[in-house]
Amino acid sequence: MAKTKTASKPAKAGKSTKTTTVARPAASPASGSSAPAIDIGIGDRDRKDIATGLAGFLADAYTLYLKTHNFHWNVTGPMFNALHVMFETQYTEQWTALDEIAERIRALGFNAPGSYAEFTRLTTIPEEPGLEDAADWREMVRQLVVGNEAVCRTARKVLKTADDAGDDPTVDLLTQRLQTHEKYAWMLRSLLQ
Repeated sequence: MAKTKTASKPAKAGKSTKTTTVARPAASPASGSSAPAIDIGIGDRDRKDIATGLAGFLADAYTLYLKTHNFHWNVTGPMFNALHVMFETQYTEQWTALDEIAERIRALGFNAPGSYAEFTRLTTIPEEPGLEDAADWREMVRQLVVGNEAVCRTARKVLKTADDAGDDPTVDLLTQRLQTHEKYAWMLRSLLQ
């Protein structure tokens, strides 16, 4: 299980202080294991920093996936058919990508977050209730633009860490995810212009 460290960000004028949680993923295999130590050409500290960043990226990606799926189920109005299909295409692609992200964390030698509690703690994207108060289609699209852009910002931070450490597989994975989420944000934004 990941250890966490809570930090407060300084408040900007007129804004409240936000507490963020930084994941400290547990190493795998655990100490005392008969498996050999991981030696993939990336130092232990760099691997841990990259895995920590990827855990936050996975949480953002999962939250966006869940929000997109929620909106697929609950969209109504004159854009119903087009958005129902678009959202399904996007959440299906996102679901496959989640596995790739989690497996990269594992390849680096750390456990991937995998519970709603962990994702809620690590994500930068607010969840959206669907059962009692579904947004209209325009608000759904707006929120997905914002969500895709949030995933991009998180990916860029981790990409820099991975690039500085010479972790080409993570850089490649994040580059692909950036291309996808930037495209989704553009396509969704176009519906509102």
